[in-house]
Amino acid sequence: MAHDFQQDIDAVQKIAAVPTILDVVCRSTGMGFAAVARVTEDRWIACQVLDHIAFGLPAGGELNAETTLCHEVRGHRHAIVIDDVSKDPIYCDHRTPELHDFQSYISMPIVLPDGRFFGTLCAIDPKPATLNNPQTLGTFKLFAELIAYHLDADTKLSDAQESLLSAQTSSELREQFIAVLGHDLRNPLASINGGTNLLLREPQTEKAQKIIRLMRGSVLRMSGLIDNVLDFARGRLSGGLALQKESGRPLAPTLEQVVAEISAGHPDRQIELAIDLAASPDVDHGRLAQMLSNLVENAVTHGSPDEPVRVRAHMSEGQLVLSVTNAGTPISESALAQLFQPFSRAEPGSGMRGLGLGLYIASQIAQAHGGKLEAASNETETTFTFTMPAA
Repeated sequence: MAHDFQQDIDAVQKIAAVPTILDVVCRSTGMGFAAVARVTEDRWIACQVLDHIAFGLPAGGELNAETTLCHEVRGHRHAIVIDDVSKDPIYCDHRTPELHDFQSYISMPIVLPDGRFFGTLCAIDPKPATLNNPQTLGTFKLFAELIAYHLDADTKLSDAQESLLSAQTSSELREQFIAVLGHDLRNPLASINGGTNLLLREPQTEKAQKIIRLMRGSVLRMSGLIDNVLDFARGRLSGGLALQKESGRPLAPTLEQVVAEISAGHPDRQIELAIDLAASPDVDHGRLAQMLSNLVENAVTHGSPDEPVRVRAHMSEGQLVLSVTNAGTPISESALAQLFQPFSRAEPGSGMRGLGLGLYIASQIAQAHGGKLEAASNETETTFTFTMPAA
């Protein structure tokens, strides 16, 4: 693929300091033409110039690389300095000074921080000049390094912006896809749910009723998964979950209904509920029920089947405290740190396999209420605790 030299020209011209650098070069040396050049094996292109001697080469202009001394600088990466061509033992008979009609010349390599050769900072004049001294060489070297670091910073910034744009585009497409997918899954799932409800009202054999109930349980679980996926997409695309808080509505019946529904779906598991709420905090009952359902389902699925799941709601120091506790294999510290991240999975053997969006959505519901959801785990039990200001 051909190199885009216009991009190099634009990069140099975006460096605000370059015109000043060229002006200082000409003023400090007395030379009439100075330039920042892009130099490759076969190309010499002026990216920025200052021409007081009518040399006739504008920015974007090009010379045959082999007819320039910058071509030699590219080869050995050392500065070339000529005070007076006629007295210089190396370049007095060189064809380049005669071809371009100059007597004094200086060219300093511009090498990027990663070691790539970009080009040169150079100057020429038809009259001799005093150039080969530490002050002039130090100034040119400093300017060349400054240009190199500016070019490198511009490249890194462009790469970062391109990478960020690509990541944002991919993220938006992914989340829009999730939202559309979740929405389109609702219709066939609603049809299946309606069909199972109708079948349950008709006379069926005991075996058929058992199969239909299993199907209905699967539909309910799939519906919960779709809700989580939609909430995830909605939260990412809209900046968070929206709440519909209700003032004065008792919270206890909402919590009791959630526990009753899960108990009906898991008749072999014991779920203990203890509620001690003297006040009715302002909450979104639907969202809070969704959070509790996620936490209790998680405890039933991953907790020890021989021990009860304990659900407790109470007030403490002006805070609503809702906790779900189960016995079972403890969660490691590393897994706890990632527990509320979307699509996170605990390590094998932690007793928390299968975590995806449920706990993430639960944590988002907690944050939307101005509260927090925390997890603690030891050898005896694992507890998820939601707290929020009750006022």
